[in-house]
Amino acid sequence: MVTEIKLGLCNPPEPIYLYVKNAELGGESYLWYHYDIDREKTIPVLQRALTGYLSELRLTTKEFKGKDNLKLDIVVSADELYVIRTGVETNFAKSFLLAASLIQDFSKPLIIVANAGDENTVFCNLYDAASKTKIYREWSRDLDWATIIRDIQILLTGNSSTIPSTPKLSVVPQPVHPQDLRVKNIRTLLDYPLDLVREWLQFQDTNSPSQLHISKIDELVKTMCLAWAADKCDYPNHAESLYQHLVVDAVASGMDELTAINGWMQQLQAAKTGAV
Repeated sequence: MVTEIKLGLCNPPEPIYLYVKNAELGGESYLWYHYDIDREKTIPVLQRALTGYLSELRLTTKEFKGKDNLKLDIVVSADELYVIRTGVETNFAKSFLLAASLIQDFSKPLIIVANAGDENTVFCNLYDAASKTKIYREWSRDLDWATIIRDIQILLTGNSSTIPSTPKLSVVPQPVHPQDLRVKNIRTLLDYPLDLVREWLQFQDTNSPSQLHISKIDELVKTMCLAWAADKCDYPNHAESLYQHLVVDAVASGMDELTAINGWMQQLQAAKTGAV
């Protein structure tokens, strides 16, 4: 299938992300939306259906409030490249997967419909675009969602040559650099604000721990730990001394860093309550 190339001014060839939500804005109800990151603005999409070719199905890990959330990305080739992103455990994701699991030939276009449910939930209906026939499978508690996703991905890979050619997106999640993962895990353990980590990185003229020397990462870890201990100990020097002994020295001796920091935290909390 050859797509005519339109010459002239246009938008960059980037995917259009649709996020699923049953909400209202300015008196208008909507079930999915765009999000303008630059302006931090929600843009409702009033149309409830998207017609196109399912070209890819993938799982993406996204961080929200310091925790990893697993998302289902439904990639659709249409007039543009669309990515419908929703939580993998949502009713929308499961109702989509349920219907898509019945399809054996993804070279034909589909109509993906967002339907409102009770209590602000959103479900997905799937139709054959040519016949307008609804694709329906009965719900069951015994479904293996991981297997369903894998089976659909296998079929999509086999049919990739029969759908319109579209820009390929990188496979996600990307491998995490050990230093990024180290900072993330410790920050989560300490419940340290992400904004403060970003601010600290900006002072180092970077936006990623992976770009820094390990000595700088050690400094950041210590900064986060001592900030956590600020209201846990009457004598800051005592907290820092224990940190050197229970964390730095222990890690140098082969102890897992998260385990060492957790032990140091427990020691300070016990001392605060007078247990030791």
